[in-house]
Amino acid sequence: MMIIEIWSDYVCPFCYIGKRKLEKALENYTGDYEIVYKAYQLDPNAKTEAQLSTNDVLAKKYNLTPEKVRQMNESVRQHALTVGLHYKFDGMHYPNTFNAHRLVSYAKTKGLDQALSERLFKAHFIEGLNIGLNETLLELASDIGLNDVEAVLNSNAYTEAVQTDIKEAREIQIQGVPFFVFNRKYAISGAQPLEVFENTIQKIISEQPKKSPFQTLGDQGNVCGDDGCER
Repeated sequence: MMIIEIWSDYVCPFCYIGKRKLEKALENYTGDYEIVYKAYQLDPNAKTEAQLSTNDVLAKKYNLTPEKVRQMNESVRQHALTVGLHYKFDGMHYPNTFNAHRLVSYAKTKGLDQALSERLFKAHFIEGLNIGLNETLLELASDIGLNDVEAVLNSNAYTEAVQTDIKEAREIQIQGVPFFVFNRKYAISGAQPLEVFENTIQKIISEQPKKSPFQTLGDQGNVCGDDGCER
């Protein structure tokens, strides 16, 4: 079993791009694997406001002109296109993602964390929805068949789970996202080229133990297996 842990944030453009590259690299992998999403917040102090746009925040934060922000966004948009994602930066919101991460932690208990993570990325980068608003999160949860989320959002449920992920990221010195950890042995930082993901998976495959660690001596004797006994 290959375990892939991914620290990401749902407002991180390269996290969605990196997700697509990983999925492409896994297309030809025939073994068992599990993807575990880990919470990370690029801006834990962000205030979810209906009229606050990503462009405005970037311009103010980095003291950039609107034209420079558009140039930066266009470069990212072109990168996203290489993996089939059509980002729409104009009007994109700048929300706090803590509740989104809490909701994913809840979805994990229902086996729907993968579906919700994809839905959150799409809502933010493609559809221009404000994923910091509870009404948006309720709608997205409904889209994937995740029920009873209003009680979760209106409580502190799964706060500790999110905080634990963020604390762990600090402990293993994650400086940015996306950050992929394979079998707690190999890590990929950022939306690296597809070949990096493929080579990492191949390295794990090559290190997997053979069917048996023993050298078999003599001829095959009489045995019983799943299909019955040989005589």
